[in-house]
This record gives sequence, structure tokens and C-alpha cells, in this order.
Amino acid sequence: MTTMNISLPEALKAFIDEQVAGGGYGTSSEYVRDLIRKEQDRERVRALLLEGAASGPGVKADADYFAKLRARASGHKA
Repeated sequence: MTTMNISLPEALKAFIDEQVAGGGYGTSSEYVRDLIRKEQDRERVRALLLEGAASGPGVKADADYFAKLRARASGHKA
């Protein structure tokens, strides 16, 4: 693991210290790593949503659609 030093205003440092004390984090590094992972997840979800939006209209998910899906999953024809 590599090290990165960052400079924070006192108010942000105090906020992080509060989060560590009350949020189940052992260190400020754990808290910051968790924030970064959450941001990575958010960006992945955003990319998937944009990809889906650009893919065009989907199939109507009605009762017939789900019946065919269940049949396909069970290996039968609907």
C-alpha cells in the first residue's frame, strides 16, 4: 500500500475525526478509503445508467414477459 499526504482545513480534519470516533473506523485513513470506494461505486453505477439510457427502448416487462422468463429459466417452452 502506498502513502498519500493531504492538507485539510481544520474544520475538515475535525469532521473526519468525528466520523472516525463515531462511525466504526479505526483510523482516518480507513474513513477516507471508504469514501473513495463509495465514490468509485457511484461512478460505476452512473456509467451503467448512462449506458442503459443510451441503449434504446427496452422490452415491456409484463406478465407474459415474466412467464417466458420463468419458462426459460426452468428449461421449458412457454
